[in-house]
Amino acid sequence: MTLREITTSNRDTVLALGVAPEQEQFVGTVAGALRDADEIPQAKAWYRAVYADDEPVGFVMLSWNAVPDPPRIIGPWFLWKLIVDERHQGEGFGREAVRLVSEVASANGAERLFTSCVPGEHGPESFWRHMGFAPTGDYDENGEPILVLDLSEHHSSIR
Repeated sequence: MTLREITTSNRDTVLALGVAPEQEQFVGTVAGALRDADEIPQAKAWYRAVYADDEPVGFVMLSWNAVPDPPRIIGPWFLWKLIVDERHQGEGFGREAVRLVSEVASANGAERLFTSCVPGEHGPESFWRHMGFAPTGDYDENGEPILVLDLSEHHSSIR
């Protein structure tokens, strides 16, 4: 798997990626993520398409070493969005994307990677906990619990 820039040649395909309708309440859309990136420039969005071979299967977006301004901007390294297309879920792409993002962030000075999740039945919190993220006890501006991954301990062991 690789993380690739979104360009004019792959933009429409990446924008078409999405989770099942019942999961959108927890994740949202690629278009919504890109809109958020434009509306909150101080969060320093860094986003990539997730590719398996030459096929886009997902999307990730980070706040890239942003100045934290809780509860709106968490960080400095915040995994803002992870989308695995519904046709490719259950194949390990989400885990691999988190591993790749963790390696990129760590290689660029991150010691911890934060994320948040919408709580609820069938929500993503169990996925994040399985990946090694732990609750911080804090909440973002939308009331989502914030979780953290210690990259010095976990990035090499994410499987």
